Amino acid sequence: MKVFIGGSRAVSKLNAVIRGRLDDLMDRGCTILVGDANGADKAVQSYFAEKHYDKVIVFCMERCRNNVGVWPVRNIEPPAGSKGFSYYAAKDFVMADEAQCGLMLWDAKSKGTMQNMLNLIGAGKRTLVYFAPTKGFHVLANQQDLQALLARCEKRDIDSATRALGLKAHPDQSSLPLTLH
Repeated sequence: MKVFIGGSRAVSKLNAVIRGRLDDLMDRGCTILVGDANGADKAVQSYFAEKHYDKVIVFCMERCRNNVGVWPVRNIEPPAGSKGFSYYAAKDFVMADEAQCGLMLWDAKSKGTMQNMLNLIGAGKRTLVYFAPTKGFHVLANQQDLQALLARCEKRDIDSATRALGLKAHPDQSSLPLTLH
């Protein structure tokens, strides 16, 4: 099984609960698809490298920023004219497409991690989210699960991410980003 692991740059330390989930993925022999950003990506890479786990593929744009375990690399062609967020989001779209499920480490603010959750859920792929504010996991199997998780976030953070992603709020819950413009 291919698992897309991603997360917020602010989640740069892996506690025992997160490490336990990563250990479980290794025990099950999962192939890990991970990006090359600082924060959660680099922390996850460091943990797998420390464990000498070899079923990891690092997704990068043109040049890899981090590949701690010197694993195989998938270079993703950037969309024409892309820069900033949309430039790096291109690799996340590919990982979400290729994975069977996701594991996101989220600080309840990161627009990139929110976009990844939306992409995975939108494709009907279950996603396990480590929610940093409560230090617990939430399973997202559908839009309702995502709404319930977003309702636990600060409205200003969700509104900011919603605007940054160009999302339109669901008509029943004005602060929850659920549909693309």
